[in-house]
Amino acid sequence: MIKLFSLKQQKKEGDQTGRSGAQQKKASAAQLRIQKDINELTLPKTCAMEFPDPDDLLNFKLIICPDEGFYKGGRFVFNFRVGPNYPHEAPKVKCETQVYHPNIDLEGNVCLNILREDWNPVLTISSIVYGLQYLFLEPNPEDPLNKEAADVLQTNRRLFEHNVSKAMRGNFVGETYFECCLK
Repeated sequence: MIKLFSLKQQKKEGDQTGRSGAQQKKASAAQLRIQKDINELTLPKTCAMEFPDPDDLLNFKLIICPDEGFYKGGRFVFNFRVGPNYPHEAPKVKCETQVYHPNIDLEGNVCLNILREDWNPVLTISSIVYGLQYLFLEPNPEDPLNKEAADVLQTNRRLFEHNVSKAMRGNFVGETYFECCLK
C-alpha cells in the first residue's frame, strides 16, 4: 500500500514538473526491458560487457574470452544493437572479431537459432550471452555460416584445431588473413 501511494506521489510530482517546463523523456518499452535484463544479468567469468555510451543501453559490446576448447585464450567482441521492438524482436548481434568458426561468417554474422527463428519475448540478453559462449565451446558444423570451417571440423578435427590456432595467432587460413585475437 505504501509503495502504491509513493508511486502516485511521484507521478503527481512528475506531472507538476512537466507543467513547469522541465519535461522528462519517457523511456520506451525496449529501454525498460533492456534495463531489467542488464540489471538481472550475471555474467560468467569469461564474459564482460562494455557500454561505449553509458546513457545508451540499447547499444553495447559483449567480450567473450573462452577458457577452454578450440578458442581458449582468444578475445572475441560482439556488438549488440537492441531495436525499438525488443523483446518482441531479437537484438542484432555481430561479431567484430574476425574468427575462423563454422557458425560465424567472415562478415561477423552469427548463426544462433535464438537470434533468428527461435527468438521469443521470454528470452533475455542472458540467453544470448550463454548461447554465444556455447558456440565457442561446441561449434556446430550442422548449421554453418562458414561452410569451409564446418567441412574441416567434420572431416578433420585436428586440422580444424590447427586452423583455429593459426587464425587466432594472426595468420592466413587459406586466402583469408585473420588478425591476432589472443588476449
